[in-house]
Amino acid sequence: MQLSNTSKYTIRILAYMVNHKDTGPISAKELSENLTIPYKFLTKIMTELTRVGFITSTRGREGGFQFLREASKITIADIMELFNDAIKDEACILGIESCNSKKKCAMHDQWIKSKVQLQKMFKESTIENIAGKGDKI
Repeated sequence: MQLSNTSKYTIRILAYMVNHKDTGPISAKELSENLTIPYKFLTKIMTELTRVGFITSTRGREGGFQFLREASKITIADIMELFNDAIKDEACILGIESCNSKKKCAMHDQWIKSKVQLQKMFKESTIENIAGKGDKI
């Protein structure tokens, strides 16, 4: 299972913002440079995060991005759903269009336990929980 670049970048951006929230608004330039995310791609992500109310943006010299919603209320599942990366209930590990208990693929019974655990982990992991964990963002 692999997250899209958009979801991966978003998680990294928001975790960085948690770790630097005491410095005031964070500019797109700072995020792009420190996280090595292409500037145009980053600004598209930030526009979407602003649109859904995760963050707010302020224009001007002292402007930048800040959290609008508490980081403890933004889950990894929220981000995945926003960018259509969520693990669907009928997602098949073998890539078959639809896989469920009535129409199983060869790996369904082995995959279902892991899939449920992954879904639970993403729903329980907030941006605040993961910020500051590990050596890299």
